[in-house]
Amino acid sequence: MKMKLSEFFSEIYENDSQGIPQFKICSGGKWYFPPNGKFIDVKSPIDGSVIARISVAEESDADRVVNDATDARSLIRRLPAIERMNSMVKASQILQEQFSSVQDAIVVNNGKTLADAAGEIKATMHRLTLVFEEARKIFGDYLPGDWAEENVGKYALVIREPVGVVLAIAPFNYPLFITYTKAIPALLAGNSVIIKPPSSDPIPALMMAEILMKSGIPPASISVITGRGSIGSYMAKQQAVDVLTFTGSTEIGKKLSEISGIKKIHLELGGKGVAIVLEDADLESAASKVLAGALKNAGQRCDAISRVLVQKGAAPRFYELLKEGIKGWKVGDPRMPESMVGPLIDTEAVERVRRLIDDAVAKGAKLAHGGSIDGNFVEPALLLDVPVDADVMWEETFGPVVPVATFESVDDAIEISNRSDYGLDSAVFTRSLHSAWKVSKRLEVGEVTVNNYPAHGVGFFPFGGVKESGLGREGIGYSIDEFTNIKTIVFDTGTARIWDAEEEASSAEGKKQA
Repeated sequence: MKMKLSEFFSEIYENDSQGIPQFKICSGGKWYFPPNGKFIDVKSPIDGSVIARISVAEESDADRVVNDATDARSLIRRLPAIERMNSMVKASQILQEQFSSVQDAIVVNNGKTLADAAGEIKATMHRLTLVFEEARKIFGDYLPGDWAEENVGKYALVIREPVGVVLAIAPFNYPLFITYTKAIPALLAGNSVIIKPPSSDPIPALMMAEILMKSGIPPASISVITGRGSIGSYMAKQQAVDVLTFTGSTEIGKKLSEISGIKKIHLELGGKGVAIVLEDADLESAASKVLAGALKNAGQRCDAISRVLVQKGAAPRFYELLKEGIKGWKVGDPRMPESMVGPLIDTEAVERVRRLIDDAVAKGAKLAHGGSIDGNFVEPALLLDVPVDADVMWEETFGPVVPVATFESVDDAIEISNRSDYGLDSAVFTRSLHSAWKVSKRLEVGEVTVNNYPAHGVGFFPFGGVKESGLGREGIGYSIDEFTNIKTIVFDTGTARIWDAEEEASSAEGKKQA
């Protein structure tokens, strides 16, 4: 299996004697092979074939990347903001021109279906064109001082400035979009950026870096380093790195937080999104939305619905709707237009899903549909009457599994939901505004969606987690907070002294007249 790499990307790789592309790393805008000459095989989850090899960076390469990013801070900081924004729009245009090549890379490298890969590219293009909206958050504040007696005669400007060097460590499930929802606002705010893409599917991130470097952004402001996960940890410890932004597992996020030292940290970690379906819900709509929320991208989404709680009175009808609806979610080769569910990223992911299904069935759940496994392909599984103590109700699934349990009262559903260590996304289905508000207010999560499945999209609405689901928020405008520092500049106009002198003179004149 081969990727269809266009001539536009010729600088970022070279074919070996077998015709397999070997990708370089990029430091300060320059693509090169590390001196050690080591590579990691990149395999397609579709059939396990080697589709590329990525360079294995060592600590000396990481040191070079961090130093180059530090030296490049002034380049993008001095670039007028309007030019940064125009460059992002240009990048969107280039991405549109390279749409087919990037889509093929996502499908072959990640296993996404054609439709899901196209959606990821379109979302990235949209995000690039929204920078004019996002830039409004870089505005500052004027604070008059005469609201406090000791500050009479003073005023302050509160402004936002770039932090310096941003290290972005990205996950496999959205190899293009998530990577650049970090890089885009960081560059827009005037920072230099180091990207560490996932080793399993790094190709889309490497391609997008080349697009940005040819869009007008100072090339030296962008670096991309590949290799083992340890190289990301090594850079996270560097004092010269001012911000660490990471999306991935809670386990790794905790480790990065511990070693990073004193710097700004943004973490989007694991999730265990619940969908609460009340008896008064539109059950046909709820069943359709629950399946989409659980099965899109083969369930490999941090905002996926990965457990469903349905009120007992609605359970029989809801079960029938789920059993009928899941039949339409066809698993198959993601290169085929009719496929709706592609493979999981690797065999480790498949084994995790297999274990969770087996555990649920062993504890009394009914496997009502699917669950068969062929290579990295998992047929969408519907588990009904899942006991609350089943592992699938608490562990992040990251696979095409719909586990459903029942509850008596709304309070029961909320208690079960909040018992989770995670707190990223959830959903509630009801026709009652009162019930929607009650559940939404009491759920301990960063975002609640009413009558639909959670979907972060391009980030119009801010998202992020509580508890073990992370720190900070992402979204149009909100991401800027993570990549800027607030600076307060206080001006003393001297007017307080003038007023004091006038008061003294007035007092003296008054005494004279007396």
